[in-house]
Amino acid sequence: MAFQPESDLDADEVAARVEEAIENNEVVLFMKGNQLMPQCGYSARALELIGQYRDSFETVDVLPALDHYRSALNEHSDWETIPQTFVDGEFVGGSDILAELEERGELETTLAVE
Repeated sequence: MAFQPESDLDADEVAARVEEAIENNEVVLFMKGNQLMPQCGYSARALELIGQYRDSFETVDVLPALDHYRSALNEHSDWETIPQTFVDGEFVGGSDILAELEERGELETTLAVE
């Protein structure tokens, strides 16, 4: 199930949605596009990596309010690029970090929520 924001969001609404998504989901991926149609290669890669170990996780399409999402996410992660993955409310990283975790054999454990 993908969380689809409306396109007329202001900065406060986006900040509230980011907060809610992080707090209410075990694993959430903020990405460009959605699970059915990722809009960038990095988002597609993150989806693929997470999907290897999780049957269900939340995704948030940041494109309807990209600048607001970048700003709101930066408050939680101090990370400027999209996609961004959060597990149990903690920032994990983008697709590059997920790939590094996979190479080290740590991604499955990272995505496993207790």
